[in-house]
Amino acid sequence: LTTLELGNNRISDEGAQALAEGLKINTTLTTLKLDNNQIGDEGAQALAECLKINTTLMTLELGDNQISYQGAQALAEALKINTTLTTF
Repeated sequence: LTTLELGNNRISDEGAQALAEGLKINTTLTTLKLDNNQIGDEGAQALAECLKINTTLMTLELGDNQISYQGAQALAEALKINTTLTTF
């Protein structure tokens, strides 16, 4: 599996946190699309933590979620460490 498209599924923060756990050990997924899923700051923070160690994911789509400044800041900090992600 290299691409996972889960847009418009209402996975919310809980789903994003579960996906983040999987991304910590991911070795094949390069594209993850999570647009319009009611993900908020908690989900964004979980994704940010996994991005600090994930070296496979190259594309992450998070458009049309409920991520505020706090979640965006966590993601920005992760991108200072992650050198693999090229499309965000």
